[in-house]
Amino acid sequence: MSQAVTLKHLRYLVAVADTLHFGRAADAANISQPSLSAQIQQLEEALGTQLVERTKRRVMLTPIGTEVAERARRILAEVRDLADSVQGVAAPLAGDLRLGVIPTVGPYLLPRVLPSLRRTYPDLRLYLREDQTGRLVERLKGGDLDTLMLAMPVAEPSFEAEPLFDETFVVALPAGHRLAARNQVSESDLADEQVLLLEDGHCFRDQALAVCGHARARDRESFAATSLDTLREMVASRIGITLLPALSVTGASAPNGSVEIRPFAPPCPSRRIALVWRREAARSREFRELAQFLRDNLPLGAQPVG
Repeated sequence: MSQAVTLKHLRYLVAVADTLHFGRAADAANISQPSLSAQIQQLEEALGTQLVERTKRRVMLTPIGTEVAERARRILAEVRDLADSVQGVAAPLAGDLRLGVIPTVGPYLLPRVLPSLRRTYPDLRLYLREDQTGRLVERLKGGDLDTLMLAMPVAEPSFEAEPLFDETFVVALPAGHRLAARNQVSESDLADEQVLLLEDGHCFRDQALAVCGHARARDRESFAATSLDTLREMVASRIGITLLPALSVTGASAPNGSVEIRPFAPPCPSRRIALVWRREAARSREFRELAQFLRDNLPLGAQPVG
């Protein structure tokens, strides 16, 4: 080995693995593209093997490059946990914290709790990333995120979860729909209805599909939304009905009064939202403190767990 492998080398390799593009990797790593290429070449020389295949059209990792990139993610995560453990001893919930959150929770919960979180923990620098569950899970496993706010269950044995709240589902109906005349809707009332859902990758799609399957409702396969707001607009256009999580409609107004919201009759379908982190994370105590803070400061529409 001609020279030592540094953490900087590993960070640059992970950036290339994430983007498969030297220009975007250089931007993400805040370095020039020629410097990035030189650093990757240094790493390859240090390890004595080719890690990246470069052509005019694309960038690919070699099989050994893929293995090294995965090990690099774990090493970088361990280094971050080491720094976090020292920081956590000094002051809980201070410094940088990278929180991932699913799109069906983030816009409806975080604006209501972040102001009080900042007042309570003024030294906390919170960085938020909103994404679908699968990608967030991979980022947490790789050490790019510290903790996640997800809908349960999350089938990952290396994670620890702290339940936060239960959230019921409601039905969004076009104004004048036959079910809008009722104060409550039962799952059986959805039989044979055309139900609009989110696109694949959203966990709320799977949860809504479970309700639809039980109620013999039909997914409108020709349409899949990218957000809950889009679903609501499509209901307003009388394309179908949909299910929404309660927090997304609490205090919200329907587009032009053209959407009516009805709760389910008990037992209401619901989901459980939890805070999730790597089981070996050095800041586990802080994450539990954050979970308790969130439970103590939930808005209407969320029922705290525990």
